[in-house]
Amino acid sequence: MAEKVEEELRRLSVEMRILEQTAETLNSRINMVNTMIADLTYASMTLEGLEKQQENVELLVPIGGGSYIKAKLENPDKVTVGVGAGVSVEKNMQEAKDMINKRLEELEKTRTSLQQQFSQIVERINEDRERFEELAAKFRKGNPPKNV
Repeated sequence: MAEKVEEELRRLSVEMRILEQTAETLNSRINMVNTMIADLTYASMTLEGLEKQQENVELLVPIGGGSYIKAKLENPDKVTVGVGAGVSVEKNMQEAKDMINKRLEELEKTRTSLQQQFSQIVERINEDRERFEELAAKFRKGNPPKNV
């Protein structure tokens, strides 16, 4: 009896470690998706603002670190959009907005799926932890510590 309990304790311990690693990986992926969503949301908002601007209007363009440069908007209807693997294509304003919105929708679906998986993993970890604690208590009760 004690051997079966001890074996199940080991199995649960290994399973919990694997599940915890999986949860960490999912959490990292969720954070990455959240960063991408924030970036694309910022791009979408920027395009919305630029759409209302005239040609040759002077703009402040963020270059990072709270710094900006002045630039003139030569053609407000042409947008260079990244399509992946370091490749960018020129699109008109509406096509660019549509591409960004489609990516946002896909990322939202991905985030929802990852969050569901994460919740399931956490639930399983909690179930395993409860079972582990029950078995550990049973094991301790059946095998009192020996004086050495």
